Amino acid sequence: MMTNISYRTATVDGTKIFYREAGQKGAQKLLLLHGFPTSGHMFRDLIPLLADRYHIIAPDLPGFGQSDDPVANSFDSIADTIDRFTEIVGFDRFAVYVFDYGAPTGFRLAVKHPERITAIISQNGNAYEEGLSDGWNPIQAYWQDATEDNRNALKAFLGPEAIVWQYTHGVTDTARISPDGYSLDNFYLSRPGAENVQLDLMGDYKSNVALYPTFQEYFRTYKPRFLAVWGKNDPFFLPPGAEAFARDIPDAVIKFFDTGHFALETHAEEIAAAIRDFLG
Repeated sequence: MMTNISYRTATVDGTKIFYREAGQKGAQKLLLLHGFPTSGHMFRDLIPLLADRYHIIAPDLPGFGQSDDPVANSFDSIADTIDRFTEIVGFDRFAVYVFDYGAPTGFRLAVKHPERITAIISQNGNAYEEGLSDGWNPIQAYWQDATEDNRNALKAFLGPEAIVWQYTHGVTDTARISPDGYSLDNFYLSRPGAENVQLDLMGDYKSNVALYPTFQEYFRTYKPRFLAVWGKNDPFFLPPGAEAFARDIPDAVIKFFDTGHFALETHAEEIAAAIRDFLG
């Protein structure tokens, strides 16, 4: 199957946002939002499996990949920029695929513009406290006490070995993991200023947890079409976080895969099939 993927940039109020685009204009729109510490590159296997049916756009979030740093190192700022980005690229009504940091970004868009969201697909994109593992403890310590020592402790999450571990932990056959993904992430993380942006965002993640009740109220009120595709061995976002969506959206479809945090690295075909079945 031939897939024409275009690599473009849009300028949002002075911030350059790099994005991948595929599929036919006029087809059902699908916005792909990546997470830490990656970029739209994480969707390189998924996009060709969906582009025959959907118009897909996958931006690099501010501070990630080829995009400029955020206006402010906060999730509110990132979501505001991506909100404006969707308007600039003509995504007026769309399904959104959220992963990791992409989840609090996408959920903010849904709360702000419920009429624009046709469906939500969450791949290890959390909105419930029971989804947070003990792996968050060092980050939560920084939320509670923003000392220099607590901030410096978080640099361990940014080291090359830690990034490789994120890709390989919970994967039954690590030979399935391409080194390209984590090597590219480590390259981007090594750029001047990147560490400061990422440490600030880890500190600001507490703003997302504070919004969990708001996100849950949105789910209960609007009951969006919802699919969870979850790597069940994720060291950061636990299966109870996926199951919790069904509390607020009784018709939610919850699927688990025997893999880790970066489920698309090993299960892109299975996840693509689930999305096609779900979106129709």
